Amino acid sequence: MKWHFDDFIYGSIDGAVTTFAIVAGVVGAGLSPGIILILGFANLFADGFSMAAANFQASKARNEFIQMKRKQEEWEIDNLQDEEKEEIRDIYRKKGFKDELLEEIVRIITSRRKVWVDTMMKEELGLIEDEKKPVDSSVSTFLGFNVIGIIPLIPFIIFFAFDSNLNLDAFLFSTISVAIAFFIVGMIKAKIVKKSKIRSGIYTLIIGGIAATVAYMVGYGLNFLV
Repeated sequence: MKWHFDDFIYGSIDGAVTTFAIVAGVVGAGLSPGIILILGFANLFADGFSMAAANFQASKARNEFIQMKRKQEEWEIDNLQDEEKEEIRDIYRKKGFKDELLEEIVRIITSRRKVWVDTMMKEELGLIEDEKKPVDSSVSTFLGFNVIGIIPLIPFIIFFAFDSNLNLDAFLFSTISVAIAFFIVGMIKAKIVKKSKIRSGIYTLIIGGIAATVAYMVGYGLNFLV
């Protein structure tokens, strides 16, 4: 299996947000730590699997679509060679090439079938083949969701083992730990895409904080209605 950090980050952000949102909602509703753990772990495995399965299907569908388009381009090159050469000529003419240099570029590209097909895929269709396997993407997403998503539950696991009534103390530690997790995940994401680590960390922290606040307020409000 090949590790994919982009899918791991995708899963980890969603895992941390959704799990902590459940924790915040249940605490806001004043329910017991046992319910928090049941709903939290149910979310980890069910939602984590759902995300991984969705990522697998999306990656598989994209790869199949690209392969279908590639076969289509191969057929056109084999059967409509003059038209396809003209398309290459038009592509590079629009890039500013002309006269002898343009013709030389066309000659070089069309002299190698794979290069010709690759060029048509990228320049005409805007499709770049991804070497990632759908299984690798889905596993990376699942691991990210569960590894980071379990962080908000750890304080409740520890506190529940000693005193089942320490919800607020556990929630405080859960809030601190998940805030740190949000920030670190944001920094890792920024490193991958080569952006500001501090800004990305703060942005991810804000997104997670908003989701948690909304969940807490909903749970707190429903506690008075139910």
